[in-house]
Amino acid sequence: MPQTLSQTPTRLHVSEEVPELLQRLEAIAPLLADAADENERLGELRADVAAALHDSGVFRLGIPRELGGYEASPRQVVEVIEKLSHADASTGWAVMALQMVTGTTAAYQGRAATEEMFGAGRYSLCAGQGTRMGTARRTDGGYLLSGSWQFASGLPLASHIHTAALVEETGAPLVFTFPKEQARIVDNWDVMGLRATGSIDYHCEDLFVPEDYTYDITTKAPLHGGALYRMGLANMSGINHAGWALGVARRMLDELRDLAAQKTGAPFAAVDTDEFAADYARAEAKLRSARALVMDVWESNEAALAAGKELDDEQETLTRLALNNATWSAHEVCMTVYKWSATAALRHGTLQRFFRDMHAGTQHMTSGPVVLQGCGRKLAGLAKDSTWVFFSLVKDGQ
Repeated sequence: MPQTLSQTPTRLHVSEEVPELLQRLEAIAPLLADAADENERLGELRADVAAALHDSGVFRLGIPRELGGYEASPRQVVEVIEKLSHADASTGWAVMALQMVTGTTAAYQGRAATEEMFGAGRYSLCAGQGTRMGTARRTDGGYLLSGSWQFASGLPLASHIHTAALVEETGAPLVFTFPKEQARIVDNWDVMGLRATGSIDYHCEDLFVPEDYTYDITTKAPLHGGALYRMGLANMSGINHAGWALGVARRMLDELRDLAAQKTGAPFAAVDTDEFAADYARAEAKLRSARALVMDVWESNEAALAAGKELDDEQETLTRLALNNATWSAHEVCMTVYKWSATAALRHGTLQRFFRDMHAGTQHMTSGPVVLQGCGRKLAGLAKDSTWVFFSLVKDGQ
């Protein structure tokens, strides 16, 4: 049965819920920070942390309003993920992945599937990834899905898996959603940073997924929700990762400021040198500049979406550039903090953990060097015959 597109007005929704959500997140920030060490030991978020996040409503952030979600605007999402990541980088990362995947699943997959997972105001948390493709074969009523996937951030908290595969008969890339217990889960998250995100592996072989629980990975045509969902998965991802980087860098600078207050006036205190003052000022300027670019780009994007338009070629490019710049500006801030924290950053504690988490976050493909190179080619006018497909430039017609 053919699906019909969402009849929700194309205007961009700015959620009235977000200001109060930010207050609720501020209230639980001490819990998120205090639990961080044990979360790392567990390799996932502690049960009371997960319960507090559910109670805050943050997992409704990206769910369409007509399904009981907040359908927050892009700049609101940046602020929310920024605040969470300031409290704890792993918590911010897990939540950004869960809320984005959950919201887009609700917006794009078939109506019957969405009714089952999101009907009557409830929500089913989804985790998984779409950058490494499995394979799928057509069968009566759906597909047989096979593959092995990594980096399913937040999977321990999810009830469903969202994953991508290429259909053998057509070559079309689809996203598939299915209950988590139908996959073989491998608890193998042994990494340097972002250790509490539970970004574990999962596998399946010839798993039947009904057609209604799939959607085209490149779609910009939601069945539920408004203008927010008319920019596709790649741009949704860019919002969240930018917020994460900005929140982590801000926390590290705040930690350095507090450390400087403790050390100033002591004999030979490095924080009393002119070099420290200049480095701190440069780090502050770099972070604020990166945040300003993110917000400027998304202000322009929001205006286009509110007018019923899709993002144009330059906006698509600047969106990726703003994310890349935010990530690597945050990394530079991190290195400045590490330099001036001296042995304080070596020892077990907040600085060391955020240092490790920042370095783990920079390895995500959304902020990789190939993306930056593509942005440069586009902005220099050297790739006029290419279009962004996720985070790769693809020649038109291919």
